[in-house]
Amino acid sequence: MRRGRRLGIDVGEVRIGVASCDPDGLIATPVETVPARDGDPIARIAALVREYEAIECVVGLPVSLSGREGAAAAKARDFAARLVPAIPGVSVRLVDERMSTVTASSQLRASGRKAKSSRSVIDQAAATVILQTALDAERTRGSAPGELLDDGIETT
Repeated sequence: MRRGRRLGIDVGEVRIGVASCDPDGLIATPVETVPARDGDPIARIAALVREYEAIECVVGLPVSLSGREGAAAAKARDFAARLVPAIPGVSVRLVDERMSTVTASSQLRASGRKAKSSRSVIDQAAATVILQTALDAERTRGSAPGELLDDGIETT
């Protein structure tokens, strides 16, 4: 397992959920929700990368249950490609995020929170699920999951 903090990112139409992990990559925790349309969300994510001294950003790639990519996946890919040059020296990975929002919503409901009043929290929780899944996969397989992007070019 590589040592260093990572940021998990759940790219949404209205909000972008962000999570972080400890330097040992054991536990993912929510950080904040960044507005997707107001200001420059890439600049805010880049600031969080610097603040948390992240070695990597794990961006959720929303694919369908059949494995196909639609419009939401294209937006996540575009966001990740724009993030790469904003955070030089920090890797960006796209990881399958199937069911992350559903899992996050279920977890919040189980803890007694209502979905309508928890929309921004759901985005953070989804980012936490994305990051925790990636951390667990890396620990299990011994290699980082997903697709590594380099200067906006997929390199696997």
